[in-house]
Amino acid sequence: MQWIKLGLVWGPDGSSPKAKSHAMVPTPFRLNEKVIRIYVTCLDEEGRGRPWYVDVKADDPKSILDISSSPLLEIGSPGYFDDNGVITTSVLRINHNLIYMYFSGVELCKQIRYRIFSGLAISQDNGNTFSRYQTTPILERSAGEEFFRSGLYVMHDNNIFKSWYVSGNKWTNLNGKKMPVYALRYLESTDGINWSISGRICLALTDEDEHGFGRPWIQMSDTNKYHLFYSIRRKSLSAYRLGYAESLDGQSWMRKDRAIGLDVSHGCFDSNAIMYSSTILVGNQIYCFYNGNNFGELGFGLAKLVK
Repeated sequence: MQWIKLGLVWGPDGSSPKAKSHAMVPTPFRLNEKVIRIYVTCLDEEGRGRPWYVDVKADDPKSILDISSSPLLEIGSPGYFDDNGVITTSVLRINHNLIYMYFSGVELCKQIRYRIFSGLAISQDNGNTFSRYQTTPILERSAGEEFFRSGLYVMHDNNIFKSWYVSGNKWTNLNGKKMPVYALRYLESTDGINWSISGRICLALTDEDEHGFGRPWIQMSDTNKYHLFYSIRRKSLSAYRLGYAESLDGQSWMRKDRAIGLDVSHGCFDSNAIMYSSTILVGNQIYCFYNGNNFGELGFGLAKLVK
């Protein structure tokens, strides 16, 4: 693949106390024929995330049309699974006005650094406002997934809700800091709400230098081939790079990381890291939204596929 980077699209100016920095995990959603809504997570001064949206022109995604005036969800109440942050990871239209927003809830811990599990919020006004489906995770902890069931991406295919997510129950010591160890798992559901207690590992760590995968995203081709975009965290780099894999069934993957063709750029907002990619097809053009240094501290960027 060959991409042309189009630069930074948007980042908060710091004027809102609930959006002092970052525009993490850009999640494009086709609001209508003319508008792509990008759901992002901005951080307050304490580093707690809340979801916002940025509307851009579908035929010119660097052209901003609107920005939400306030967060779409607040952080959870003290002691809840999302009391230290809400990170949008996938948005799915169910019908004309009904939209599901899947999010990762962050909870700080004492014996480990944090836990992250997946929640669901629902909009009944075409994505303008959202309410939690429930105050507990829809992906709760299970054996082998005691610490992380997050980064959930969901698609509806042949009357089945299919999902890919980040999973784990281990930490590794990296330069004196405990870092999470992630694999990718796969799950199915009949309603997009109720899921099995445990998913099937579909992409496991195979390289000694790797310690985590992040934010899976699926792009389907005309031939019904699954294209997986994800992030890879390596011990030698201490920062994410992008990965890519292909599959005929969405469960057995052939890694083709070198084929992604999208890497860091010298002297730019993505000079040290590139991560959390997501793609969207507009006409015959595929666009990719992504984050750069420090998990999207300056905002999110855009690239377009040219080959």
